[in-house]
Amino acid sequence: MLNTGTLSEDTLALREHSSVFVKRVLEPAVAEMQEMQAIPTSVHEALRDAGYFGMTISPDYGGLGLGLLDYTVILEQIAWSHRQWTLYLANNNGLASKVIGDLGTHAQRDRYLPGLATGDLLACFALTEPEAGSDANSISTTAAKKGDKWVINGRKHYISAADIADVTVVITVTDKEKRSRGGMTAFLVDSDNPGRKVTRTHQSIGVDAVKQSEIVFEDCEVGEDAVIGEVGDGFKITMRTLDEGRLTVAASCVGHAQRCLDLMVTHAQQRKTFGKALATRQAIQWMIADSATEVHAARTMVINAAAANDRGENISLAASMAKLFASEMISRVADRAIQIHGGAGIMNEIEVGRWWCDTRHYRIGEGASEIQRTIIARHLLGNEFVTL
Repeated sequence: MLNTGTLSEDTLALREHSSVFVKRVLEPAVAEMQEMQAIPTSVHEALRDAGYFGMTISPDYGGLGLGLLDYTVILEQIAWSHRQWTLYLANNNGLASKVIGDLGTHAQRDRYLPGLATGDLLACFALTEPEAGSDANSISTTAAKKGDKWVINGRKHYISAADIADVTVVITVTDKEKRSRGGMTAFLVDSDNPGRKVTRTHQSIGVDAVKQSEIVFEDCEVGEDAVIGEVGDGFKITMRTLDEGRLTVAASCVGHAQRCLDLMVTHAQQRKTFGKALATRQAIQWMIADSATEVHAARTMVINAAAANDRGENISLAASMAKLFASEMISRVADRAIQIHGGAGIMNEIEVGRWWCDTRHYRIGEGASEIQRTIIARHLLGNEFVTL
């Protein structure tokens, strides 16, 4: 694996440690996870004991306090084994926990972060709705003040880990006139709240150990202490979390693509046609060379953007570029892996087929490719020319 030259000795050590853990603990459990369509208890316990649920959570609450660069480097290693492992860890380290850690009150942080850091609690982030995906401004779930309570009504869908989460960060509309301009608010809703119900679990085209579910909020009452940040800050909170979320998706794509590259290299060296190894064929060599180049480019984009984030720089443009490039890159690399494996590549018993199927998710989640292109164009051309 090429090093971009920007990784410190500590970060390289974290990468190596994670790689060993992945191959020793996660990789042997993939078959069980796929058969169960759930995360095995033994894996949850191993992740907990190794501190992976609290990678980005402050040490004050039992986490490791890693920056985005270290986190994305580790995610790449984890995704090398399976994207479901990264999905399982995402909310406790990303969208939900970051919101609580960055904007929560002392009481909110004390209540949730220690459990999230150990994996004793699991979180989910509820934004997407049937009529509002990338267009967050169009959500219809509402929260209305009623005495000293807030009453939430609405429906969210395609929410990762909603069926197993203990707490949900839910984005609502609290002022229909203002909406994204001060009319959206984030709340914390415990899963034992009688007004929060998981009503359906969706079946995706890939492996579904971490499921996408529908949550219905029906006269769901929460107190004032459930508001995250300030009333009206929900849209800003959402946009704030998405930049880092997009970069973590890009990092997962890099790990996924590296695995596909490793598989095609091994197969090309071992498989013989017409008396010679596939690796001697120029067509195969070029597919491998193109794949390796694209993987390295995507990795470099992720590392540079994550390092900039850790320096306090705005990474909105860089994160969208990295997510766009990496999520489209992995589809090309996985497709080449199928091609190099030939007929075996499209058989269920050969793992490259599963890897290829799972790539399609990446171009949708955390903002589809079309949204990323619009964001990039807006940065370059200005809001007066590029609108959603």
